[in-house]
Amino acid sequence: MKLLILTQKVDKDDSVLGFFHRWIEEFAKHFELVTVICLSKGEYNLPANVKVLSLGKEDGESRTKYLWCFYQYIWRERKNYDRVFVHMNPEYVVLGGWLWKILGKKISLWYVHRQVNLKLRCAVLFCHNIFSVSPESFRFKSKKVKFVGHGIDTEYFSCLNKPDHTDKFMIISVGRITPIKNLEILIKAAKVLCDRGWNNFSVDFIGSPATKEDDDYLKFLKHTVSEGKLEGIINFTGAVPFTLLKERYCECDLSVNLAPTGGLDKAILESMSCGVPVLVTNRSLINLLGQWQDYLIFTYQDEVDLAQKIIKLKEIDRGDMDVYLKEQVREKYSLSKLIMNIAKLLN
Repeated sequence: MKLLILTQKVDKDDSVLGFFHRWIEEFAKHFELVTVICLSKGEYNLPANVKVLSLGKEDGESRTKYLWCFYQYIWRERKNYDRVFVHMNPEYVVLGGWLWKILGKKISLWYVHRQVNLKLRCAVLFCHNIFSVSPESFRFKSKKVKFVGHGIDTEYFSCLNKPDHTDKFMIISVGRITPIKNLEILIKAAKVLCDRGWNNFSVDFIGSPATKEDDDYLKFLKHTVSEGKLEGIINFTGAVPFTLLKERYCECDLSVNLAPTGGLDKAILESMSCGVPVLVTNRSLINLLGQWQDYLIFTYQDEVDLAQKIIKLKEIDRGDMDVYLKEQVREKYSLSKLIMNIAKLLN
């Protein structure tokens, strides 16, 4: 069986989409040939049975050229694929679905987003399968939807030798800088800690804004830091290449995820896979966190409760907790299991 994958970017160093490089590697284990069409490409190192075709964004091509290359590729390569897997871009299904239907190609879409727009509704009509993480991650009802969970590269996200920071307690928060993440609550919690005389710690926000609204939010966060006189404690690192992200998890003592109850943020699972406890406000994780839920779930938008949970995690022996969190991700969310399950459904 041969597979065509459509995705936004193939670049193992990309801070947002670098993870998909490993997805392609795993798909290559289950298909005779994998052809990837992407909007742009950067650095990659893929198996011999993988071919990468770019629509040319990295060269500054026009949208008209993108469209021309898209149709040229899916027609020219038609004998080199039996199945189509579209990652997060329903517009590719809208554009190519009619032709793939005529050619008898089975179409599947991976989509993880709360937004339901016209592009998605049209794409659903063409798709045979739609894969998503959970009901919270896909709000459009269809019998075609299959909830398969996240896929975390547990071999990559693993810390063999975590440093012991006796001098400073290091906290990170990983993900896009955007209002829904409620990042100001962590800044306020840092202020609470400082006011209590607990100031031998640091907080690094790892991620960058993506929209004008996000840019304004980052300015607000920096203003909040300045107001609280927290410049020596709070740092905005910006985007980190995916190939370096594990290092940031492994060198910290704790990660914090402030997204509300809803879909499962993969940054939570990445942290757990590294054996790094993660404080969350998302109560849908109660079962995943098991006996450690009282330590790791804090009250939504409550900086005082968050500060108290940080202090508690600093004081306890977390060895058993770290092992439990790693095992949960390996058992339920490993990338190899996810791609194997998807590949079976594609066939």
